[in-house]
Amino acid sequence: MILAMLAALAFAVTSAGPARAADGDVTWTVRTAANGYGDDRSSFSYGVNPGGQVKDAMVVANRGKRELRLALYASDGYTTEKGQLDLLTKEKKSLGIGAWVHATDGSVRIAPGKSAEIPFTVTVPRDATPGDYVGGILTSLKQSDDAEGIAVDRRLGIRIKLRVSGALEPTLAVEDLHVDYHGTANPFGQGDATVTYTLHNTGNALLSGAQKVTLTGPFGTLDTSAGRIAAPPELLPGEHWKVVVPVQDITPALRLTAKATVTPAVTDAAGSTTSLKPVEATVTGWAVPWTLVLLIALLLAAATAAYLLRRRTRARRKQREDARVRDAVEQALQDQAGQHDQAGQQDQAGQRA
Repeated sequence: MILAMLAALAFAVTSAGPARAADGDVTWTVRTAANGYGDDRSSFSYGVNPGGQVKDAMVVANRGKRELRLALYASDGYTTEKGQLDLLTKEKKSLGIGAWVHATDGSVRIAPGKSAEIPFTVTVPRDATPGDYVGGILTSLKQSDDAEGIAVDRRLGIRIKLRVSGALEPTLAVEDLHVDYHGTANPFGQGDATVTYTLHNTGNALLSGAQKVTLTGPFGTLDTSAGRIAAPPELLPGEHWKVVVPVQDITPALRLTAKATVTPAVTDAAGSTTSLKPVEATVTGWAVPWTLVLLIALLLAAATAAYLLRRRTRARRKQREDARVRDAVEQALQDQAGQHDQAGQQDQAGQRA
């Protein structure tokens, strides 16, 4: 029997509702502790110097009818393909939050209907690189399902955002820009295009941003802008995010230039968002109206065939006319020769007489 590990993660910036056991009963909830950092926080957020330390706590409440034992650990965060924040499983190595945050114990026992405050410490290494780090502190309950032959890992946690003080360098790059034109069956109609590119957070700060895509024909003509483009998720330093932008009603003018403009946005420790200098990238591609080209080719072929047919017809007509004239001349010469022969015979007969 193969033992599969399923991670059912209920994780968000707030206490994302209670986690449930395999039988569906509500078992526990988590929230931030009320202390000097705040009484009603949705998540944990700190600014720490390299080599610094922070102490805080999370409150875990048992909503079930029997004693609950939960594992406690921290983990690094990452952005999923759906643009949501998720946490590494315990088996995967963490290098930031997951390595710096430690609860006082690796597990906790909570009686039914009771709650427990779980202290934890954030210790930032002296050689930590300045910038933003995101992760979370998690409670975990593993339950086996003998019928299915699997072990289910149900996790519930709270996000931790940490900014290590130092030079903040928020930079974003637009990479692998590409444009594809999709024609239409109407030879005189407009087609659609698809612009793709990758956003790469090359700095050390969390970044999101506003995006704009425009397409132009030769010499900047036939300018067309894409519709509203959804903002990318807040990317962690080093992360990539692929963007696909459909653009409609594009006039196929042979050459097409796509320009992607992204205005990064960075959030400071106080929660205020600042827009940075826009980042631009351009690329050219072909926008050939193949249906129109085929139609023109067919018309040219038909015109060429008609011209050649007319030329051949005229040539044959001329050949027939030349042959008729030649036959007429030959006939006239023959008639004239016959008349000369007859006249000569008559002269000879007169002389004999």
